[in-house]
Amino acid sequence: MKSVSKSLFINRWFFLRSELDRMLSLSMIFSVLMVVMRIAYTGQYTFVWLIWNLFLAWLPYAITTWLNQKPALSKNRWKLAGIFLVWLLFIPNTFYILTDLFHLGTQSNVPLWYDLALIISFAWNGLLLGIFSVRVMEKTLQSFLGNKHELFFIYTIMWLNALGVYIGRYLRFNSWDIVTNPFDLITDILSMMWHPLQHKDVWGMVACFSVFMTLVYLTLKRISKAIH
Repeated sequence: MKSVSKSLFINRWFFLRSELDRMLSLSMIFSVLMVVMRIAYTGQYTFVWLIWNLFLAWLPYAITTWLNQKPALSKNRWKLAGIFLVWLLFIPNTFYILTDLFHLGTQSNVPLWYDLALIISFAWNGLLLGIFSVRVMEKTLQSFLGNKHELFFIYTIMWLNALGVYIGRYLRFNSWDIVTNPFDLITDILSMMWHPLQHKDVWGMVACFSVFMTLVYLTLKRISKAIH
C-alpha cells in the first residue's frame, strides 16, 4: 500500500507535472550537476553556495505554483494577502542570482568558459523562476487590480525586487532578517530613503535593475502571447 501511495505521489508531482515544470527541473538539475562536476574536477567547493541561492529562488515559484492549485485561497482576501506578503519576501531571491555574475573570473582553477556557462545557467534559472512566479501572481491578483494598467503592478514588484537585490547583495541581509533582525534592516532602509543624495548608487542600481527586469518581463509576456 505504501509503495502504491509513493508511486501516486511521484506521478502527481513529477511525471504528471506541466511541461514547464519538467523543463525547469531539468534546467536546474543541469546547473547543480555543473557545480558537482566542478567540485569533482578541482576538489574545491567553489560556487556550491549557488545551489542554496537557486533553492531560495525556487521558493517563490513553489509558492505561486501551490497557490495556483488552490483557487479557493485566491478568493479569500486575508489568506491571499498573507501568502502575497510571504511571497514578496522571497521573490527578490529569483533575480538576485543575476548579480552572481560578479563572481565570474574570481577563480582560475577551471577554464573561464566553464564558470561562465555555470553562473549563467544559475542566473537564467533564477530569472525564469522569477518571471513565471510574477506572472502567476499577476494573474491571481487580477480581480483585485481591476482595470489598472499592468505596469501598476509589474513595475512596483520589480522596483521592490531591485531594492531587495541591493539589500541582499550589498547590505548582506536575507529574506528571513525581516523576522530575525528587523531593527537593523528597517534602520538601513530608512537611512537610504531619508538621505537619498548620499545613497545615489543605491537608487541608481534600483532604477536600472527595476527598468531592466520590467522590460524582460513584458517582453517575454508579449512573446508568449504572440506565439499563442
